[in-house]
Amino acid sequence: MGKTNFRFWILVSIVAMSGFSQGMLLPLISVIFESSGLSSSLNGINATALYIGTLIASPFMEQPLRKFGYKPIILVGGLDVVVSLISFPLWKTFWFWFFLRLLIGIGDHALHFATQTWITSFSSPKRLGRNISLYGLFFGIGFAVGPLMTPLVKVNQSLPFIISSLFCLIGWLFIFTLKNEFPDQDIEVNSFFKTIKRFSSALKYGWIAFLPPLGYGFLESSLNGSFPVYALRNGIDVKNVSVLLAAFAIGAIVFQLPLGIMSDKYGRRNILIFILLLGSVCFTTASIVEGSVIALLFCLFIAGMLVGSTFSLGISYMADLMPKNLLPTGNLLCGIFYSIGSLGGPFIGGLFIQYFRSISYFHIISTILFIVFLLILTFGHKSFVTVREK
Repeated sequence: MGKTNFRFWILVSIVAMSGFSQGMLLPLISVIFESSGLSSSLNGINATALYIGTLIASPFMEQPLRKFGYKPIILVGGLDVVVSLISFPLWKTFWFWFFLRLLIGIGDHALHFATQTWITSFSSPKRLGRNISLYGLFFGIGFAVGPLMTPLVKVNQSLPFIISSLFCLIGWLFIFTLKNEFPDQDIEVNSFFKTIKRFSSALKYGWIAFLPPLGYGFLESSLNGSFPVYALRNGIDVKNVSVLLAAFAIGAIVFQLPLGIMSDKYGRRNILIFILLLGSVCFTTASIVEGSVIALLFCLFIAGMLVGSTFSLGISYMADLMPKNLLPTGNLLCGIFYSIGSLGGPFIGGLFIQYFRSISYFHIISTILFIVFLLILTFGHKSFVTVREK
């Protein structure tokens, strides 16, 4: 039990470092490019590089994980992130930063895919919601601190990148203390074609569980990549933008563990329906009160409390529906759906800000959350047992 706990806390600490770097990069680069006069749509396109990297790498992740185990995948992914972060100050151009964000997307996805699968594989069903919520909690803590680095750009543009790379390096070194392990094996993972077939099988079992990561990916990337541009154009200064983003992330931290424990008791679907509906209401309210920074702060904090756990609850929901030998594939698909949502967030948000100036940006997020709520309410009633029986 002691070794299991040590391994768990190391893994979630690594995820916190990753959250810190991601939470910093989206608003930081948005602010830097906005200050340089780059259009909001191009700003959004650059932000999508992180998620393009994830999608490019996704079909090729499962075989190395099964062949080499969890630890090597985390080490390679973490090193990729550290080297990419420290490279940002070397050359400030649109395409060089696009390439670096692409590499970070690949590294972060390797890290998250391996840690998620490792945690879901050794967690008992009674503690799965709690463990995955702690995973999300630590990522959220890192993500909440990340945007607070944005004002440092006024001191030195390289400083946030240097600090983030050092934090990630410290977390990366702790991985060497863990003993490598391997996921459950079967005879179906000998080729890329077999991996694609496993995608199809996993989708049949748990497609509904991939929608919360999709919605959260859109919310998170749009909020951190497009909202700073929207806020700056509406007279909110950089300092307040950082505080508003941190308020959402802190709200997610406050309720991450309670929601995870509640999902163990009342069911993943029931909790997801509850938080998605109220989260949609919160963002609709934010569109009404956005003229007041204090009111907006309150709305984003409450929204964070509600929907900040959507991704981790989606992973737990997937693990409920998925046979254990398909957990790596299920975790991979959670990452893919999250990336698809994240890919659309900054780009769609940037286009919306550029061409629909009379409509509040928050209506986009509210609508996405409401659509996911309706789909889970309508189709999310199947349990693991009923799916298996079919």
